[in-house]
Amino acid sequence: MKFRPIVMALLFIFCIALPLIIGFIGSSFTMAHITGWYLTLQKPWFSPPNWVFGPAWTILYILMGLAWWLVLKHGFEKRTVKTATVWFLLQLGVNLLWSVVFFGMQSVAGGFVVILALILLILLTIHHFRQVSRTAVWLLVPYLCWTVFATLLNGMILVLNPFG
Repeated sequence: MKFRPIVMALLFIFCIALPLIIGFIGSSFTMAHITGWYLTLQKPWFSPPNWVFGPAWTILYILMGLAWWLVLKHGFEKRTVKTATVWFLLQLGVNLLWSVVFFGMQSVAGGFVVILALILLILLTIHHFRQVSRTAVWLLVPYLCWTVFATLLNGMILVLNPFG
């Protein structure tokens, strides 16, 4: 089924906006604790400055949305597109959950468990996106790489702050 140009434009806006909105909601948990609790934690030498995270995640959310749009434009009536969308939305929800657990609940260990689950969900999303659009897969690779880095950072913070 082909979408009309106006529908495609609205779909594109929605696909970009939803991950950005999720990111904005997650950042509300982050910003509330970045200058307080997070500052008190010991961090590894490779921890980037705090200002890097906002722009990095903004770019990643836009890439995620673009990837999802590339999948959706193949037609939501297709089972592969529906399945890929379910995995995409699931990982997006767990992405938000990490901010809630790590920053909102101030649980480094809980955040580590959540981010490990997130990596698995990103890999499953990539697997299902691959069945629809190889370009969409490549757009998710930076997200996977950044999340693996964030997992290493989260894990090292856990090691350095066993009671943090």
